[in-house]
Amino acid sequence: MAPTPDPEPSANLLTACARLSGGRLRNFNMTSLSPNPPRLLVVAGALMRPDGSFMLGSRPEGKPYAGYWEFPGGKVEPGETPFAALVREFNEEMGIRVEAATPWLTRVHHYEHATVELRFYRIWRWAGTPQPQEGQSFAWQQPGAPSVAPMLPANGPILKSMELPSMFAITCAHLIGETALLQRLAEGPALPWVQVREPQMDRTRLEHFVAQVAGIVHARGGKVVVNADPAWVEDWPVDGVHLPAHRLCALTARPAFAWVGASVHNAQELELAGKLELDYALLGPVKKTATHPEAVPIGWDGFECRLAAGARLPVYALGGLTKTDLEAARAAGAHGVALMRGAWQ
Repeated sequence: MAPTPDPEPSANLLTACARLSGGRLRNFNMTSLSPNPPRLLVVAGALMRPDGSFMLGSRPEGKPYAGYWEFPGGKVEPGETPFAALVREFNEEMGIRVEAATPWLTRVHHYEHATVELRFYRIWRWAGTPQPQEGQSFAWQQPGAPSVAPMLPANGPILKSMELPSMFAITCAHLIGETALLQRLAEGPALPWVQVREPQMDRTRLEHFVAQVAGIVHARGGKVVVNADPAWVEDWPVDGVHLPAHRLCALTARPAFAWVGASVHNAQELELAGKLELDYALLGPVKKTATHPEAVPIGWDGFECRLAAGARLPVYALGGLTKTDLEAARAAGAHGVALMRGAWQ
């Protein structure tokens, strides 16, 4: 079960992050990420079932947006860490004891009554059965299929993030061969999300390969994004596009696809991905990889430092990982793991 770190960022942690990154985070500070400090710090949590379903709660009478649905939580009290506030709020609101939770996302939302910084957690284990303590209602939800309304405005992007899987597979036909990869894709366990990344292919060959991959993945209920020039893939049978860092840094607006992600290597690129409202990011390499042997691994400490002030979009850990690294990735603040060789073994 996932461990339960206290992810409270601090000046000491940010200083340590700068040392770990060899100074590459010299411009990484709370001010650069939050030029207008929010007036309220709030925690929110998603109770997670093994099947991926999660719980929402309605706001009780007497509170702003009464009757709207949201992820349960509440305001952090003076002198209280966000994780301690999460434990207290879930005990007060639904009478359960949080036993295992991991940090996830940070969003800033401007309401009529306040500007709120929301720190989201995913709760993997708890003691007790949720029972309304304040006259509210609770409902289990399936990703991509909300059954309750109206929804609190700040939760739209969070609900979309719930559709992302814990494992993100990246193709490597240049390493194992196109035929072998397509065979594993068709005969192995169904992969919910596949990024086609084949930089050695020209446009015509890549289009043909993407069509083959999409035919298999879509038939098994998954999604496909392609790492290529967005102008190439507008009419291809894909669900979205994945941007390498150099394309991300050249953007001034989000490409017009249902799903858009990017590879990032530092806090500035991660901040840009968030400002453009991308759906996810890949960050690494966490461990040494055969694909980029010259790259210095950042390790789990380095990965967590890049998320210390709160990523506003889901971040996958990337680089030399396998499925067994999922718990460590979540403990470091990741949404999940992105695998290349590890996805096809």
